[in-house]
Amino acid sequence: MNLLIMGLPGAGKGTQAAKIVENFQVAHISTGDMFRAAMANQTEMGQLAKSYIDKGELVPDQVTNGIVKERLAQADIREAGFLLDGYPRTIEQAHALDETLKELGLSLDGVINIQVDPACLLERLSGRIIHKETGETFHKVFNPPAGDYNEADYYQREDDKPETVKRRLDVNIAQGQPIIEHYRAQGLVHDIEGNQDIKDVFAAIQTVLTNLK
Repeated sequence: MNLLIMGLPGAGKGTQAAKIVENFQVAHISTGDMFRAAMANQTEMGQLAKSYIDKGELVPDQVTNGIVKERLAQADIREAGFLLDGYPRTIEQAHALDETLKELGLSLDGVINIQVDPACLLERLSGRIIHKETGETFHKVFNPPAGDYNEADYYQREDDKPETVKRRLDVNIAQGQPIIEHYRAQGLVHDIEGNQDIKDVFAAIQTVLTNLK
């Protein structure tokens, strides 16, 4: 079974990807892992990626696509299938993936799209606060400090501030929408309600994947 998982930051994509891999025994292909493995194994594309990363530059699509192709060409993929996580990030990468799969004689069986209202994600992602003295992490809504805490004793990382989170979500929505539409046109997208208990989200995914097998 060859799958793709999509979802905005904070939608629980990572948690559900781990559950899919564990329960359906497919190879988990995440962008970060792929880059690290390609560089460690000193593959042609891995060395090329390293040359950009060492200079502090963004790795071009051509190299990223090449690393994905190297990984998808490995033997375990034909035996177990795969779950792509974190790729494609742009519509150009989606088109490149179409070509790669065609060249390798593979095809996608489904795209799991975990949907959560961006307003909920903004609350979820921008509520993290850290105690200045102890470094303990809390969440204003879901895991607040005990009692009437003094906000002056806590701080937020730049990444967690509402305006930063909103920008990140906006970028992800703008990039992700054309990709979802691309796969929806192929009849591959399965929308999953992500704003529910983790177990219920996975139960919905499990139903979809069991029907795909």
